[in-house]
Amino acid sequence: MHEFIALPAINAIPKDQWDAVLPANAGPFLRYDFLHALESSGSVSADTGWTPCHLISLDDTGAPCLALPAYIKDHSYGEYVFDWQWAEAYASYGMQYYPKLLIGVPFTPVPGPRWLSTNSVDRESLAQGLSEFCTSKGLSGWHMNFPAEELAPNTDASERKGCQFIWRNNDFRSFDEFLATFASRKRKNLLKERRRISEQGIKVSRLQGERITPEMIDIFYHCYCDTYYRRRSHPYLTPSFFHQLRETMADSMMLVLAEDEEGPCAAALCFFDDNALYGRYWGCLRDYDALHFEACYYQGIEFCIEKNLGMFNPGTQGEHKISRGFAPEFTRSYHWLAHPEFHDAIGRFTREEAAYIEEYATAASERLPFRRD
Repeated sequence: MHEFIALPAINAIPKDQWDAVLPANAGPFLRYDFLHALESSGSVSADTGWTPCHLISLDDTGAPCLALPAYIKDHSYGEYVFDWQWAEAYASYGMQYYPKLLIGVPFTPVPGPRWLSTNSVDRESLAQGLSEFCTSKGLSGWHMNFPAEELAPNTDASERKGCQFIWRNNDFRSFDEFLATFASRKRKNLLKERRRISEQGIKVSRLQGERITPEMIDIFYHCYCDTYYRRRSHPYLTPSFFHQLRETMADSMMLVLAEDEEGPCAAALCFFDDNALYGRYWGCLRDYDALHFEACYYQGIEFCIEKNLGMFNPGTQGEHKISRGFAPEFTRSYHWLAHPEFHDAIGRFTREEAAYIEEYATAASERLPFRRD
């Protein structure tokens, strides 16, 4: 069984030691710089209900050989795997669901590695170690959100199935070549949406690296916040978070900026690596027909084709992605609760829910816009 050391902050471990255990497919969101920006900007802290509790194991030389990005949570906001009803069930029996342990990246529903190591990991032992850690700390259980790989099938954790909509690059040489895979009517609808952008007098540009200036981040953040304010909500992430990322991870950032005759009117911020593009944050100051689709989907598809990236994850949820060529793909999460009866009940629930998710994905696939010849 793995024994873990809990770190109270990501800066409790040197950057080079954390990044050294990242597997090749880690992506941008598990990098030390990303996790550090979340914490040092105040976006993630005990005050916001995300108490850092990163778990590491050491090898015989005392160097980290395994790491998990982890947080003690006293709510379920910003996770995108919804367990509020589980918390309510606990409360109805006079029990506390929080605090709980979450393994994942805050506010980032992107599948990726969750046990970080360049060596093979005994996954059954890993799950047992997490359960023992929760028991020793008085936590209600642990939850691993959006792992790219499966845990061992004989672990005690319940697997929960989810669904996202993903674009895959089938070696397209141009956006037009991608559109050629559409049925005629669907292709015409998409082209009409793209024409609406220029017809409304909007100019759209893509910026990378050093071209993303501090002033551009300020413009983006204004747009990002406005989207929350319209819903009478408040943004999770602070301006400092985005400015820090511009300083440390600009090589992995792509900003879509839309401008009308008054100036910037919308922005979308994405991240990318050698394999994929990840759409993360969006906001607009003035509403225009089809602008969200252009900034968040079509510009990203063009970017992937230009950079020969194999996949585009535009963000969670949104059935409107289907008609634009994003196909359903399954995600997973794992859940272990210390209370035996509740743990068994959650297991039954996730198995029943999985059948519905599979039916939903099948129905969504039938609505894809591609030619059937």
